[in-house]
Parts: sequence; C-alpha cells; structure tokens
Amino acid sequence: MSKKKKIDKSKDKTVRSVNNNIRSSVRKLNPILKGIVGKKVDIAIRTLQFSEKRITKEIRKTISSAIANAENNNQYDIDKLIVKEAYCGKKIVMKRFRPRAKGRAAPILKPYSSVTIILSEAKQMESHGTKS
Repeated sequence: MSKKKKIDKSKDKTVRSVNNNIRSSVRKLNPILKGIVGKKVDIAIRTLQFSEKRITKEIRKTISSAIANAENNNQYDIDKLIVKEAYCGKKIVMKRFRPRAKGRAAPILKPYSSVTIILSEAKQMESHGTKS
C-alpha cells in the first residue's frame, strides 16, 4: 500500500491563472511560453509586448490576470513575482472542409489550446550585476 502525501497549500506561495480556448495550436504557443519561464513578471510582459506573434496578446492577458490574483487574493508584492511555470494543453479542434477539384474535399483543422501560468514570489537574492 502506498501512502499519500498531504500537500499544504498555505506554505506554497504560488498563484495561477488559466486561459481556456485560445485560438492557436500548442505547437505555436510552446516556444513563446518557454521564453518567459523563470523571468520576472514585468520583464516577461515586456518581452511579450515586443514580440511579433499574434497570440502574445492573449498570453499577456493571462499573466496580468495572475498578477491581479496575486495582488488581490494573496497580498503578494508584485515586484517579487516571477513566472514559475507556463504550459499549454490541447483543447477542441474545429473541423471545416474546403471543396477541391474533381468533387473532393480537403479538411481545415482549427485547433484551440489552454494556457496555464503559475507565478511565485521570489526570495530576496543578492544582485551582482544589472542582468535580470
């Protein structure tokens, strides 16, 4: 028999925000999300703001929602928040068909995704330079 570990949520200083049904594929979202993991929240938002990808606007909204959750629900300091995890998962796929030559049909797949952003409060560390 295996013993189940009890997870105490009060010690865990994380805040999460989920954005369901984003109209983009997981393949396009993953590189963007990997680029913001481990960064401070304001630097992550700035990185997304200057990205040329269309979907970064939705990711910025998700991060802003997580920041609002941290500030209002848990009274965390915004300056100390970092992006601990950022991942996405598959949702539904809308299927459409386009008529082609000789009476054939070609499928058009319109995938949806869900984005989850987890923020945590960083511990105060000594800074030895200007790199963030």
